[in-house]
Amino acid sequence: MAVRNTAAGRDIKDAIVMEIPGAKVDVMELDLTSMASVRQFASDFNSQGLPLNLLINNAGVMATPFMLSKDNIEVQFATNHLGHFLLTSLLLDTKKKTARESSREGRIVNVSSEGHKLAYRFGIRFDKINDQSGYSGFGAYGQSKLANILHANELARQFKEAEVNITANSLHPGAIATNLTRHNSMLDGLARMLGRFVLKIVQQGAATTCYVVLHPQVNGISGEYFSDSNFNKANAQAMNVELAKKLWDFSMYLVK
Repeated sequence: MAVRNTAAGRDIKDAIVMEIPGAKVDVMELDLTSMASVRQFASDFNSQGLPLNLLINNAGVMATPFMLSKDNIEVQFATNHLGHFLLTSLLLDTKKKTARESSREGRIVNVSSEGHKLAYRFGIRFDKINDQSGYSGFGAYGQSKLANILHANELARQFKEAEVNITANSLHPGAIATNLTRHNSMLDGLARMLGRFVLKIVQQGAATTCYVVLHPQVNGISGEYFSDSNFNKANAQAMNVELAKKLWDFSMYLVK
């Protein structure tokens, strides 16, 4: 478990072990808003020589006021996309080695959102990624979630081209009763008032992720977008191959 708050992570670990006594769970610190933290985590993980078959990129923030990450990058793009992009890149050699030596398909899953449809008109503000003018909390959230899908699709394209036994997919987990709405008081109030009637509980929200990560029906499937444990269609921007390549090059430049 890669977590920002290690104390909370240890509490979850204890709860898992109490429910499943044979479970082996490690908790490691990872702050996706800091490239230094991502690099340290990846270095520590890779140095242990552990296999890595499944990778779930799941952490995120939503509709925050304009702010910059520790690396001076707009915080939603930094947290929801760039941290995951760098982490995945740094773990890829280990994933490829695991897939090769185990002869088992590796899987990468990016937890995106139907919120990708809220992205700015042109999708990714490449020239204005850190520009406060024209910033929209939901537009930036949509931009980062669009980036999750584009990232997964470009990974899938590269894996297929290189004949690597790893798949990459993205998904919408559904609207879930969590603290994700904490940065928007009106939305947070509505979630607290009506959430138990219209929102998924955490276990329901995790179902699609578990399906895409573990189910045999998804064997060999790559570059797809899922919701409610089934195929879904992302919007046209998310399926734009050239936009995915441009985002890849832009992200590589930012993490250099």
